Amino acid sequence: MAELAGCLHDLGKVKPGFQKKLHGAANDTPHSGEGARYAQEAYGPPGKLVAYCIAGHHSGLPNGAVPSEHGRPKRPLKARIAESEVVSLPEGISPPSLLFPDPLTGLSEKPHFEIQFFIRMLFSALVDADFIETELFYNPHTSRGSRPGLTALQSALAEHLATFPPPKSEVNKLRFEVLNAAGESAALAPGLFSLTVPTGGGKTLSSLRFALDHALQHGLRRVIYVAPFTAIIEQTADVFRKALGDEDVVLEHHSAFDADENFRDETRAEQMKLAAQNWDRPVVVTTAVQFFESLFSNRTQKCRKLHNIARSVIVLDEAQTLPVNYLRPCLAAWKELARGYGCSVVLCTATQPAIRDDDGLRAPEAIPASATREIAPDPAELYRRLKRVEAHFVGSLDNVDLAARLAGQKALVIVNNKRHARAIHDLLGKGNALHLSTNMTAVHRRDMLARIKDGFDGPVISTALVEAGVDLSFPQVWRAVAGLDSIVQAAGRCNRNAELERLGQVYVFDPEDGFPPPPELQQNADIARDILRDHSDDPLHPDAVRAYFQRLYWDRGADLDSRDIMKRIKKSGNRFDFPFADIAGDFRLIEEVTRPLIIGSGCYGLDDAARRFLEHGEHPGAIARAMQRFTVSVSPRIRDELVRLGAAHVVRFDEFENQFVVLDNPALYDEAVGFSAENPEDLGTMIA
Repeated sequence: MAELAGCLHDLGKVKPGFQKKLHGAANDTPHSGEGARYAQEAYGPPGKLVAYCIAGHHSGLPNGAVPSEHGRPKRPLKARIAESEVVSLPEGISPPSLLFPDPLTGLSEKPHFEIQFFIRMLFSALVDADFIETELFYNPHTSRGSRPGLTALQSALAEHLATFPPPKSEVNKLRFEVLNAAGESAALAPGLFSLTVPTGGGKTLSSLRFALDHALQHGLRRVIYVAPFTAIIEQTADVFRKALGDEDVVLEHHSAFDADENFRDETRAEQMKLAAQNWDRPVVVTTAVQFFESLFSNRTQKCRKLHNIARSVIVLDEAQTLPVNYLRPCLAAWKELARGYGCSVVLCTATQPAIRDDDGLRAPEAIPASATREIAPDPAELYRRLKRVEAHFVGSLDNVDLAARLAGQKALVIVNNKRHARAIHDLLGKGNALHLSTNMTAVHRRDMLARIKDGFDGPVISTALVEAGVDLSFPQVWRAVAGLDSIVQAAGRCNRNAELERLGQVYVFDPEDGFPPPPELQQNADIARDILRDHSDDPLHPDAVRAYFQRLYWDRGADLDSRDIMKRIKKSGNRFDFPFADIAGDFRLIEEVTRPLIIGSGCYGLDDAARRFLEHGEHPGAIARAMQRFTVSVSPRIRDELVRLGAAHVVRFDEFENQFVVLDNPALYDEAVGFSAENPEDLGTMIA
């Protein structure tokens, strides 16, 4: 099928109009419909799978039969084929026979999900080949860099682990046991795995050891590490580079990564940018948003890496953080990667979500318990041995009382929104506490984290951004009530390395009125509150976590696929009229409700080099990545109001419209707490 797609994808270029175009004539003659038409008419229903790929190899996978309502391309495959010309194959060209593809063997009676998934993989292979051939035509000397084999990486990791001293503390002994178990489990047949290890139990290196050993034993091609938060991604990529002794083998792929900044050598930076296009590296570290949205995308740039996911070890870190309303399509994708594409999928977390059939998950996509192997040695015993905290639900606590309890204490407070963090910090007073939130630029947050690690001895008030991937430890942690998985993550910042002689203390509280959880997480908090009461003896125990997820998924069963992704795929019928463009438009793990605001001055705003690049850089994508370090996210209303009142200005509007907005008013960015615009009507009068 892939050979047929490659043979026919440019068939429309034989048309006289396109031949003139190739010789310099200005016209808009299309060329993708003819090959799609030939595939469908010559090969029948199986040819339609190829036709989707050919029709979309420039514009993206189209809907099958009806125009797209809010995605691109608008015109469906049916219309594209009807509008195309009947073109004969050039003399001497004979397309291959259409063989039934291995990933579609042994399926159920109506394998709609599997078929549309295969079309995406076929599309990926075609698009990537087309891009690379074009790249080599225009620049035959293009180098995508070296790709050492996994054997060399396995040896490098073994050498790195050999430098660790013999474990003496109970925590380090446990981490060593988990690491060994990961190596021993690598011989198991590819498929679905779990790695259930309490926070601080050494999941990162253990998962890498399992992935490399497992890939080599079973002929898999690469390791893909997927995590929910940028902080985890950056920290994990650094750990992997150090452990493998080669920064070029680890591809870090997320919106905040700037290859030019991380690789001063221009050639190496360009090679890493090329590798990001199709994940052509042995180890890929990426976000859940990038990974899952690509699997349900229809765009050429996002899809061209999908075929390189096949025959990979995929480690899904903090798997419980996926939005509940997309759980069914995500589970279906995990299962299909393992079933049809030779992948091993590892759910790596301290709090395994109740997604197996023996958990009672009422969804066809529930993971079969019989098909999941646990890598860690006895997770329940690991929890007991690694217990470093005790948690208490203390009920309602207003800001004044909380501030009084925190005064002079070394403690971490995690709340559900930025307004709450700012209110508590203001009560404690500048200099008496540190503040962390996304109202601060990345360089500002990095500076605050460095101060904490250097020994700051007072309270730290933060939003949930410190709950995962940030290596901090406090004797006590206060957490505003949220989902139980968030509370467990917060507890992982308490007595992290068992440095205290007694258990660390975690206090969960109901905040005062006016500071509720975000609406989409209100139910998570309500269920967690019940679990905290029902399991008051140990609300962080795996049994309590399992009960939480069971309640969460059962109570929200109708929302496990709130955009009806699975229903629409199933309704495509035997004609394979899949709504690719509409699904891509609807599958968004993060709804875009904020806009970037670049901080223009101060020690945490633009430096001279960044300002010059903003003013003179050529490519908006590269500029946006470079601005990440100096940017905060604000509502569109606030940003528009800042511009209207003269507190901010749009940069290079004629070239990039309103993509880049710079804050000019230094009074709106505080060096203790970051950006604040609580009274936007006053913004215009505050310019210093």
